[in-house]
Amino acid sequence: MKLVVGVSGGSGIPYALGVLQALRTLGVEVHLIVSSGAKRVMSAEGGPQLADLTALASAVHDDRDLAASVASGSFRTDGMLIVPCSAGTLAKVAQGFADNLLARAAHVTLKERRRLVLVVREDPFSRPMIENMLRAHDAGATVMSASPGFYHAPDSVSALLGFVTARVLDQFGLDAPGFRRWGDA
Repeated sequence: MKLVVGVSGGSGIPYALGVLQALRTLGVEVHLIVSSGAKRVMSAEGGPQLADLTALASAVHDDRDLAASVASGSFRTDGMLIVPCSAGTLAKVAQGFADNLLARAAHVTLKERRRLVLVVREDPFSRPMIENMLRAHDAGATVMSASPGFYHAPDSVSALLGFVTARVLDQFGLDAPGFRRWGDA
């Protein structure tokens, strides 16, 4: 399997790290795009940094490089996910505004009718965000919130993050390592 993973400027870079770690464990080829906004958030949050993310990718693409392989529909992938997906990136995807590689790769994913998952992190949702979620959905994207569940009795922040990772990977038919599902013993 080959996926494009975008990381945009919404708070929640640990969600991206968890997804990338799981994809590495599963042997998925990952093409990573990190927006300039995400780089600023990493610095401010003090959690996972760019080197932590890029170490888990098969290939890293500069967000300013609109000639990168992932900008073309002829570059075959099994889909794309954006985690976290900021309100600004959501708006670009919903409106088809492809001014950077992250938005262009999402546009290509939609036009090629491949799976696109947007993990929206910003709360509360404004009316324009809700309308953009609906537009992205109607264009073919799956819109998820980074909202962990509690039925698996999480005992750490890592377990909370792992719940979201598992739900994201479910969208691509992948099982997150060690995830306990509802009804599992």
